[in-house]
Amino acid sequence: MRGGRYVAAVTDATLALAPGACLALVGESGCGKSVLASALLGLLPGNAETAGAARLADGTDLLALDERTLARSIRGRRVALVPQSPAAHLTPVRTIRSHLEETVRELTGTARAELREAAEAAARRASFPATHLDRYPHELSGGLAQRAATALALIGDAPLLLADEPTTGLDRDLVHRTVDELRAHTRDAGRALLMITHDLAAAHRIADTVAVMYAGRIVETAPAAAFFGAPGPRHPYARGLLDALPERAFAPIPGAPPELGALPPGCAFAARCPRADSRCRAEPPPLTEGVACHHA
Repeated sequence: MRGGRYVAAVTDATLALAPGACLALVGESGCGKSVLASALLGLLPGNAETAGAARLADGTDLLALDERTLARSIRGRRVALVPQSPAAHLTPVRTIRSHLEETVRELTGTARAELREAAEAAARRASFPATHLDRYPHELSGGLAQRAATALALIGDAPLLLADEPTTGLDRDLVHRTVDELRAHTRDAGRALLMITHDLAAAHRIADTVAVMYAGRIVETAPAAAFFGAPGPRHPYARGLLDALPERAFAPIPGAPPELGALPPGCAFAARCPRADSRCRAEPPPLTEGVACHHA
């Protein structure tokens, strides 16, 4: 970044996602969740660097592919994205119908005479109203733009779907319908879903596994049933996220996440953790048996 400053936005992120499964990646804003999704599809800014590997089932390493291969062979076809800011991904001078018809044609080879019907079917799949298909992106509410982006992402039936905050701007009924459709996308044909979300209720509804990210690192991974039920989260931060829910303790986590460019020498959560001691403040805990905490 400016002045030669280097920020590690995501560090040591190791995840495994099987066909037919849904992994929910949760955490506060600024923890690196969306950066991780962008890295998988080569959508990071030009001054970003990646290291490691992100392998599909056949061994294809997403991080090693060039832009031409990503654009022609990966995006929408093998890995699809529901973006966090859908309005920024829609062309402002084209209607939603035009977006859908073009995507259907490119990804499925549908004949021109059948494009209109196929586009309307894609819209229904994401609960996007047919009465709004001929509107432009700026004429849509945030929730409608979100549903349009979801419809576009589902068209190619990609084996891996990345859904970055797919329920933003939706009321609770539409949240349920949207996440159920995303889950059906994986269950019906053995596809995988990585859902990045602040909505723990939505994660509880459809996730098989939960991964919690804090300050650019995975601090806990657990089966969803154990995470939301018994015995519950093992990391203090993960417990705090659940305790902040209205149906639970409704108690917010004090403080705020640290700046990624100025992380403390020890555990990044120590300043907000009631159990932190001198070891926590001096030594970052490794991720061991699914949790990164000296007191787990």
